[in-house]
Amino acid sequence: FFFVPSIMMHAIPPNEPDHEEGCAAHNPTWKAVATVAFCTLSMTFAVVALLHTTERSTVLVSPSLRHGTRLQVPRAIAMQLDARHPPLLSGYPSSASRVRALNSGSSTQSTKIFQGGQEALRILSPLLFVLALIGAAVFARKHKFAACNAKNQDNLALMVTTAEVDRKFPPLKNDTVLKAIKGEEVDRIPIWVMRQTGRYLPEYREFTKDKEFFSRCRSPEVACELTLQPFRRFDLDAGIIFSDILVVPQALGLQVSMVRGMGPVFARPLRTKEQWLKVERDMLSRYGVTDASPEASADLCISKAADFADALGYVYDAITLTRTKLDGRAPLIGFTGSPWTLFVYVTEGRKTKSYTQVSKWVHCEEEFSHRILKVMSHVCAQYLIRQVEAGAQILQVFDSHANVLPPKEWAQFSLPYLNMVAEIVKKECPDIPMICLPKNAHFAVDYLTDSPYDMVSIDPTLDLGEVHRKMTAVGKGVQGNMAPTALYAPKEKVSETVKETLEEAFGDGSVLPKRYIFNLGSGMNPDMDPENLGAIVEAVHDFGKK
Repeated sequence: FFFVPSIMMHAIPPNEPDHEEGCAAHNPTWKAVATVAFCTLSMTFAVVALLHTTERSTVLVSPSLRHGTRLQVPRAIAMQLDARHPPLLSGYPSSASRVRALNSGSSTQSTKIFQGGQEALRILSPLLFVLALIGAAVFARKHKFAACNAKNQDNLALMVTTAEVDRKFPPLKNDTVLKAIKGEEVDRIPIWVMRQTGRYLPEYREFTKDKEFFSRCRSPEVACELTLQPFRRFDLDAGIIFSDILVVPQALGLQVSMVRGMGPVFARPLRTKEQWLKVERDMLSRYGVTDASPEASADLCISKAADFADALGYVYDAITLTRTKLDGRAPLIGFTGSPWTLFVYVTEGRKTKSYTQVSKWVHCEEEFSHRILKVMSHVCAQYLIRQVEAGAQILQVFDSHANVLPPKEWAQFSLPYLNMVAEIVKKECPDIPMICLPKNAHFAVDYLTDSPYDMVSIDPTLDLGEVHRKMTAVGKGVQGNMAPTALYAPKEKVSETVKETLEEAFGDGSVLPKRYIFNLGSGMNPDMDPENLGAIVEAVHDFGKK
């Protein structure tokens, strides 16, 4: 009977809405083993029960008893029988007690009662066995789905909701960006711009003149101050935490520095499979795994992705501090580079126009390239999840090197991992808004219409109105896409350009577009005038007002 509930758990078809594939009913090995065990024990039980009953009746109920003849059985023998064959049912008389009754001269009526009990036992045993199976089936069904529900509850407990995180921070006073992403009506078009914290601001240059670039990222106080600087000048609808996408390779143990005039430079760019295998071994050894084979190390790294992401605690501290100091003025955006973009950086090692090294990887080591991209995807996803836990209210994934690949290869080497990142994040943070930026890859829009992302950020080569209509038709939004070069125009011309851009896409502004955030096609340049950005912010907010 101990095996019956397990068997019935596997035998009952899953028809509950909360039944999960991970439940035991979908384990074929256990199902086969348990089935064999059940059949064996069932047959054994049946045979033993029948033999047990037959033997007792043969010993104690001889044919002569049917004629009322008294049978003299020594009490010692009866007690031995009890030891060998205990009563099947609670309350049924033992052999010794029946012998005492017989030897004391019990009447024929007692004998008939005894015979009736034996016959009843023969008849009821199969029925009781069937009833036991039915009871076990009911128990197993409840047990199975209780276990599945418990698993679902555990999964729910792991989920991070924005409302749960919001309770830790001051109330949000400006939720225009969040409304736009959700498709709700807004009272003005929301705006933020990429690299709104940066060298175009005099206060940024002054504050960072004696601070190495990555040291700014590693200091929560510095990152917080830099994130808040543009809010002291402009009426922005969102902030983006000051950091860099290359902190992820640093967390994996790769050394990168920011060199003036050259940008990011990796000390040892990835050029061979052996180099990456060493990266995996080194990552695992930090967490006590030293005997992993090359075949198993990638999967082990994926299982440790959350631990690797924990190395970026300074980013999470910066997010928490910044959101607190924003005091609800606007939502805070967290971000990461896409796995493909990070792959380009770590293989090329520095800025390039030819992309020779990464091209060699994807064409000569295709399978191994996917291995690296998969590990990076899991680390990026865990990194974003921890940003949400720290207080990020929106996430953006920068596929800054999307344009390196033609459409077919982008769909092979970038898109699956963009989606993997979003799917992992959404599984644990189901209500976090996510934006994808496939830089200068116009073809990516069509691929992203059925992606897990809520919004796509587009560059100036695309028609804003057309893309907006296409994406809103599938319940997604658009961010973008004014050319940054427009900021080199006089202030008055900048405002006119904003108005023209919005009117061409959305009409005269009598109805403000839903699912739209104004942004530049790329980031602010160091030599741009901050006053022109102020003109853009004002023009965007004024659009459509009477």
